[in-house]
Amino acid sequence: MAEEAPAAAPAASPAKPKAAKKKSAPKKPRTGPSVSELIVKAVAASKERNGVSLAALKKNLAAEGYDVDKNKARVKTTVKGLVAKGTLVQTKGTGASGSFKMSKKAEQTVLQSAARSQVGGVSPPPGDQ
Repeated sequence: MAEEAPAAAPAASPAKPKAAKKKSAPKKPRTGPSVSELIVKAVAASKERNGVSLAALKKNLAAEGYDVDKNKARVKTTVKGLVAKGTLVQTKGTGASGSFKMSKKAEQTVLQSAARSQVGGVSPPPGDQ
């Protein structure tokens, strides 16, 4: 009688009931262009010979309706990434500070895509010719 069955319940009694996982609301898909597209569009539209400064770029993004104060870090990392990819060329400064302009290669692709969108617009229905 000295040997009784070991109590198997000690682990079960202190266990707390697991809280049911709260299902988060499904994320809405982003609407509008990405930050990199907005930056490329702003730099391509600029007629400045030496490129666009980061401050001018932020002003342009704010005018487009992008919340720059909330997303400062995102703008900086995107600019650095575009420079690393070769889409933008940094004419002055280092890192995300300085001035930026489109690289020759990227400028040609932007012009080609703009020409395609103008020429290849909506075609009329076959019966309206």
